[in-house]
Formats: sequence, C-alpha cells, structure tokens
Amino acid sequence: MRIGLFIPCYVDALYPHVGKATYALLSHYGLTIDYPERQTCCGQPMANGGFERMSVDLAKNFDEMFAPYDYVVAPSASCAAYVRTYYPRLLGKNHECVVERTTMDIVEFLHDVLRVEEIPGKFPHVVSVHNSCHGVRELGLSTPSECNFPRINKIVDLLQMVEGITVKQPERPDECCGFGGMFSVEETAVSIRMGEDKLDRHIATGAEYITGPDSSCLMHLEGIAKREKRNIKFIHVAEILAAGLI
Repeated sequence: MRIGLFIPCYVDALYPHVGKATYALLSHYGLTIDYPERQTCCGQPMANGGFERMSVDLAKNFDEMFAPYDYVVAPSASCAAYVRTYYPRLLGKNHECVVERTTMDIVEFLHDVLRVEEIPGKFPHVVSVHNSCHGVRELGLSTPSECNFPRINKIVDLLQMVEGITVKQPERPDECCGFGGMFSVEETAVSIRMGEDKLDRHIATGAEYITGPDSSCLMHLEGIAKREKRNIKFIHVAEILAAGLI
C-alpha cells in the first residue's frame, strides 16, 4: 500500500510538528509513505473566499500528483473533505477525479482502512474532543447530533486506545467553534463569540487539553484562550496518537 502524504498549508507553515507526527504514525504501521515535495494548496481557501474558479488549476495539479497512490492521507479533516466533496464538480465531466476516492483524513484512514487495534501513544491527561464541522458532516468522523442515528465517534474510538488518557466531550459536541475559514475574517465578532462559547464548554469538562483533527479550529480556539488567559492547552489528535514516536 503506497501512501501519498498531503500536508495542508497551515500545517506546513504553522504546525509542522503535526505533519511529523502524522508521518511517524503512518510509519509505525509499516506503510510505504511518499511526500511529494511539489505539492501545493488544495484550493480550499480560495473557494471559501468566493474565488472557486481560481482553485481549479490547483485541483488538477493535486489530482495528477496524488493519482498514483493507493491513498492520500492528510492531518486535516477540512482539506480532505474539500478534495472529496468539491473536486469532482470542479474538475468536470471531462476529467476523471482519482483522488475523490482515495483522499482521507488521518483519523478515518486509521479507523476505517487500517482498522487499527493498537495505538502507540501514551498520554496521561484529560482531553476534550473537538468535532470539527467538516469532519462530522462531510467525512462522517462522528454522528451529527441532529441525526437520529446510532452514535459513533472515530476520534474517540482511537483516543481510547491511548494508554493513560481520559477522553471527554463538551456539551453540544458538534456545534461550530466559529472559525469557518473566511467567516472568522468577515464576521469577526460573531466568530469570537462562538469560539468563546465553545471554549467554555470544553473547559467545563475539566480537560487539560482540547484536541481534534483540524489545526485551523484548534488555532482559532487557542487564539481566544491566549487572549483571554484561559487555562487550557491544545494538541492535534495525530500528536496524541503518535506520542512517543517522535
């Protein structure tokens, strides 16, 4: 099984340790991993900003670069969801979109494809799980609270395999944190208030850390926490799962 490792822009620029943790985690399971050095942005920021047509060339480049791999794995639910959900329409009927079928977030890849039964990490802390919107409603990492389906949460399933961890979830577990890409720029006051409410609910669980599959959501909440001097830390789920490997 050949894995193409996709590291989104904000992870590459701001959270490179998340990319390293993802690589270490995949390597632990004996997979063949390539990191195409000419990879670029998937195009999601432009589409979110209303310039979707400008992301078409990026989509073509992404599809061609990652087409040879069995799976494309990324430490980002939102970027994986953008590729899977929007690329087929962006690329049109005259271009077969290969990566639509192969691109996955690290959580769903470990849970659904590898079906791991052991996690190498040790993390003796209390964590509150942040279920990001794209992960819930486009990738199915957990059951949307508005749906009358059996409750699942793939993030929680993996975290509960980590030695020493205590896993919590906040009230209104899949309510948006207010980031939403360009929403946080165009509706700053609303975005901050949503983030404050979400932060309160995470802190109310008694957690030491907030974790999740999207560094962008964690970045938004961490910014509010630092500005308001709230006593809680943040860590990407891949870093917990790979604890001790790097």
